[in-house]
Amino acid sequence: MVPAGQSVVGRAASEHGRTEVKKRRHGQRGRLLTGACLGIGLVLAITACAQAPDSSFTPAEPQGFDPDLAEFYTQELQWESCDEYANDADTRQRLNRFGFTCAYLAVPLSYEDPTGDVANIAVTRTSASGNKIGSLVMNPGGPGAGGISAAANVAAALPGTQLGERFDFVSFDPRGIGASTPAIACLSGPDQDSYRQALRIDMSPEGIAETEADTRRYVEACERNTGLDVLSNVGTRDVARDLDVLRAALGDEQLTFLGYSYGTFLGAVYAEQFPDKVRAMVLDGAVDPAEDLVETLVRQGEGFQRAFDAFVDDCLEQPQCPLGSDVDNAVKEFRVIMESLIDDPAFTSDPRNLTYSDGMAGVYQALYSPQLWTLLRTGLTEVTDGLGDTLLFLADTYEGRRDDGTYRNTIPAFHAVSCVDSPPETDRARRGEADMRYREVAPFADGGQGTGEAPLDFCAFWPVLNTSEPRDLDIDDALAPTLVVSTTGDPATPYEAGLELARQLGGSLLTYEGNQHTVVLGVDECVDQHVERYLIDLQLPESDPRCG
Repeated sequence: MVPAGQSVVGRAASEHGRTEVKKRRHGQRGRLLTGACLGIGLVLAITACAQAPDSSFTPAEPQGFDPDLAEFYTQELQWESCDEYANDADTRQRLNRFGFTCAYLAVPLSYEDPTGDVANIAVTRTSASGNKIGSLVMNPGGPGAGGISAAANVAAALPGTQLGERFDFVSFDPRGIGASTPAIACLSGPDQDSYRQALRIDMSPEGIAETEADTRRYVEACERNTGLDVLSNVGTRDVARDLDVLRAALGDEQLTFLGYSYGTFLGAVYAEQFPDKVRAMVLDGAVDPAEDLVETLVRQGEGFQRAFDAFVDDCLEQPQCPLGSDVDNAVKEFRVIMESLIDDPAFTSDPRNLTYSDGMAGVYQALYSPQLWTLLRTGLTEVTDGLGDTLLFLADTYEGRRDDGTYRNTIPAFHAVSCVDSPPETDRARRGEADMRYREVAPFADGGQGTGEAPLDFCAFWPVLNTSEPRDLDIDDALAPTLVVSTTGDPATPYEAGLELARQLGGSLLTYEGNQHTVVLGVDECVDQHVERYLIDLQLPESDPRCG
């Protein structure tokens, strides 16, 4: 973390960035990045070195760009061990198991000033095992999720398809996130623990004022520990431009892209900015680029309520369901269990104990996938016995907390990217309306505290202006056909958003019937067959098919 009052940009971002800025300002040319091969053992070190540089690398010449961007577009990535890129031992182990190597991609911190400070984007890759088409670049969502930590999870599903044979699989930590530098930073680990303890459910004027005071302190920490120059340049507009630099540095004339959740928005923005550079694009769990924040919030409430109802149906079929035996009373039983935490946090083996706020965070985490419903059922049962370990584990997963008490910067990055991607909502009446509408469509989350008023969120206090706003995409006819995958019971990115994104892109829609947030690779064979055929042969489904 940067000391108070210092911007990481003021410290020149990283050693690689400092070296290159100095070189360029003295008129020297050459590779933007250099790196040694680092491995945890001789075999790994030799394997990493053998793949760098790639003998098949051909720089993609930039056309129509500022000449100052040329050296970014023609840089050669220096692939090495991922040990210094992974943020925990488990990630390192999984990346090594699947043969990943890593590198830093240099990009301008500000594309308005390409001769200024440099940002370094952490990239990971595992090579195609057969007749290679090119690179399949993945973004796991968020905004704020790191692609390096997610890469091995997705790669584990590749052997069941031909994708691992035909594509180098590539992922990256977007600017400001994960191992990329400069990094978005807000609270320390202990301060984040304390921040999570607060209830923030009091919608009286006094309660709203207290919540907003906490939010202001959080935002001030982001500004102090990150710097305005970084916060001003972490939006999707800039990440899409980084993605095109990555495409060129990988030696691909066109981009083949797989985007999950927020990654669908990143893909859509890229398609708008670089329509002739898209070879193929699969967007799973769609975000509607034209939807404002209030409508997005309400739709998510509806989606999570559908997921909760599906969980209830499953729970009631189990021998011991903590929500009773009557579906009509399940929400009431759930609220009784959760509200017991307001005044009496549940005991955990971790000294923090389980608060109401963390309990609800754990519930939301579990509603993302039916695979977590068993943990949710166990967690609710534990709370009835005064225990909270399982829900705290789910909450820590949601918040990005590691076992050592440190945090991934997923949540701070979510706020930072969201607040520059959309204008702030400062109308208190609209905030109050949104809160009441959410409670109406998601009764499982409503403890009855609604007053018609609500606190302003982070973006109302954010220290930099937004660089984008919700709107329909302006798509050029040069864009290749795209494939949008949307799930009927997706809690976080509702099905209707997929319909809208496919319409705006003029693309095809693949529907999955189920209760799952994103499904491409490893969830449903029918979905994967359509995706595989499209990515390899550029063959879209003849009509809008349904799977599941």
